[in-house]
Amino acid sequence: PTSICPMQENVLQRVLQLPVVSSTCETLQRKYSSTKESHPLMASVCEVYERGVQGAGALAMWGMEPVVRRLEPQFTVANNLACRGLDHLEEKIPALQYPVDK
Repeated sequence: PTSICPMQENVLQRVLQLPVVSSTCETLQRKYSSTKESHPLMASVCEVYERGVQGAGALAMWGMEPVVRRLEPQFTVANNLACRGLDHLEEKIPALQYPVDK
């Protein structure tokens, strides 16, 4: 592991790439898709919810853009500190490198 995240990478991306996290996300996605396929009513409710979340997310990103630009140096420092913390966790907890089923 590296002690500072590359500029294009952030701590969230690193966490999502951990096998234990990515395998959990894949399992949840499969269960969600399976539930939508087997229950048509649930599928329509989920689709409405998904569209609402996408719209709210886009609106939030548009509104937050000036704040994010202004706080970018602080975010970079926080990201680097979080990456160092993640390096420490990866060293101390080897299970993070394995999928959930292992």
